[in-house]
Amino acid sequence: MRTLELTLALSLLSAASLSADLKINLKQEDKNLQVIVDGKLFTEYHGDTRVPCLYPLMSPSGTHLTRQYPFVKGVAGEKSDHPHHTGFWFTHGNVNGHDFWHKDDCKIVTRRISEHRAAQKDGQATINFSVELAWEAKGKPIILEQRQYEITLAGKTRLIDVTSAMKPAGDNVTFGDTKEGSFAIRTAPSLRLVGEVAKGKITNSEGVKDNDAWGKRARWVAYHGPDSAGTPQVIAIFDHNKNLRHPTWWHARNYGLLTANPFGIRAFRDKSVKGSGNFELKKGESLTQRYRLLLHEGSLDSAKVEETWKSFTAGK
Repeated sequence: MRTLELTLALSLLSAASLSADLKINLKQEDKNLQVIVDGKLFTEYHGDTRVPCLYPLMSPSGTHLTRQYPFVKGVAGEKSDHPHHTGFWFTHGNVNGHDFWHKDDCKIVTRRISEHRAAQKDGQATINFSVELAWEAKGKPIILEQRQYEITLAGKTRLIDVTSAMKPAGDNVTFGDTKEGSFAIRTAPSLRLVGEVAKGKITNSEGVKDNDAWGKRARWVAYHGPDSAGTPQVIAIFDHNKNLRHPTWWHARNYGLLTANPFGIRAFRDKSVKGSGNFELKKGESLTQRYRLLLHEGSLDSAKVEETWKSFTAGK
């Protein structure tokens, strides 16, 4: 009964037209929240998975921008590797020695979804929601996190801003130096650089291309290439200039994995920085990280990636 009441109340709040051509509906069922645009699913927050994620992410023309596995199996051209690569997610592979990247006994539990709202301004539609999370290792909370999502729909561009505020649930917390993390997306197979349907490319803010972008520091990294229908698409992640150790390092792989990782200094073999990437978050302190995901139907030039990064970081 509780699920039905939540769905009804939220639908009544959010189903109104935000512009002459765009309708947004937010539908919550237990720990999941669907974002429906003009009657079609754009994305869904999954709080029922081991690590929360947004899946799917759909282009304006209706193609998948993220890999569908492991939610859907047997999709043509997809690889069924790394089942922990789930859409668009945030976690880390070494937190006080616990592996939240891979291990089943490490979970990020959605305790609450709140503050759903949708609005229209200056020809853009904006959806906001927040979640309360607990990073639990073997059932014990290690980190408490407040995470906010802001989704902006404007023409052929979708922006998803994520603000994560983390604090220890008890004693000090150490994020360990590993490449297995942190703020991540797994792209659809056509945007890969390798594979039977791969036609994608990688470019970062410093002009580094393709495989050479792995382990490098940059303000942003973009995958770009055709979707399954042959339409050009851009997927880019931005590192905010107030984030820890900006510009961050990138676990940018040719098989469609892209992660922003401020903790992997030794893992990425960066000899220009002394010491390891271990970061200790002390009891009573908090760490806030901000990232933006850009999804654009069009070319890398028309996406205006650098201009959008400057807008994202201006005045914050």
